[in-house]
Amino acid sequence: MVICATLLVAGCDEIGLKSSPTPQVRPASLRVTPPAPVAPSAQSADLARYYAKVQNDLLTRGLLRTEGGGPDTPYSSDDLVRNFENIVFFDEYSRGAGLSRTRTDQSGRLSRWSGPVRIGTEFGATVPQDQRTRDKAQIDRYASRLARITGHAITSVRTGTNFHVFVVGEDDSDFLRGRLQQIVPGIGKAELDLFTNLPRSYYCLVAAVSDTNNPNDYVRAVALIRAEHPDLVRLSCVHEELAQGLGLSNDSPSARPSIFNDDDEFALLTSHDELLLKMLYDPRLKQGMTADEARPVTGKIARDLMGQQL
Repeated sequence: MVICATLLVAGCDEIGLKSSPTPQVRPASLRVTPPAPVAPSAQSADLARYYAKVQNDLLTRGLLRTEGGGPDTPYSSDDLVRNFENIVFFDEYSRGAGLSRTRTDQSGRLSRWSGPVRIGTEFGATVPQDQRTRDKAQIDRYASRLARITGHAITSVRTGTNFHVFVVGEDDSDFLRGRLQQIVPGIGKAELDLFTNLPRSYYCLVAAVSDTNNPNDYVRAVALIRAEHPDLVRLSCVHEELAQGLGLSNDSPSARPSIFNDDDEFALLTSHDELLLKMLYDPRLKQGMTADEARPVTGKIARDLMGQQL
């Protein structure tokens, strides 16, 4: 099963990423030149073969669908409201539990970005140049798609990044560690180890950080995508982690067709998921709303969106 870990945190939290009222652009001296490609180690090559077998197994079983849903996956406005609530207001990783799946039944509050999301992509030295070119183009296209869906300011940038996407291999831990220390000064050893020693069963990771003065306003995010994944699984990680970093933080077994479901049926963002993002960034919803406060509003939004599809 493909597992994408998501840690959406407020202020200084379980992974120790410190928030700030406004993400600061780092001076030129802290910007790094992309490392020249180098050959991966035997350990990295073994990992790539393992993930290739996993992808092949999933595809053989009819999973990792890419068409976004169809007649076999109908959903209603009531489904959207239920799935939105489960995915936005709950978190499968409880605070202080690291990567332990200890979801509580206590509902949280609606969190999302209020300011522009500026996505920057960096690659480890073991990522081949052709893969860098392909991945960067896909991330750029996806950022534009997310902007169209949400109506929010989401762009790919070279400088001034506040949503950092790292595509790195097993051998790139020193590079990743150094960049995280630049991006998040004061980050601790345990938090660095989480990113640089991610268990093999976890395919990708995103951590979003909120404003110190507003725990429901995200101001920075860091996503980790394993370079050893075959193309489709790697792209599926991009789709899920970037969307989750915008505020769709949880998974739900009832969400279908959706990438926010651990069954791996779908690899890429679906029509259902696009509507969830539209709902999340609809101005009728406000940061800090509880599930009870949002429910009447999400019902109206969902009916409006479903009516537009008729």
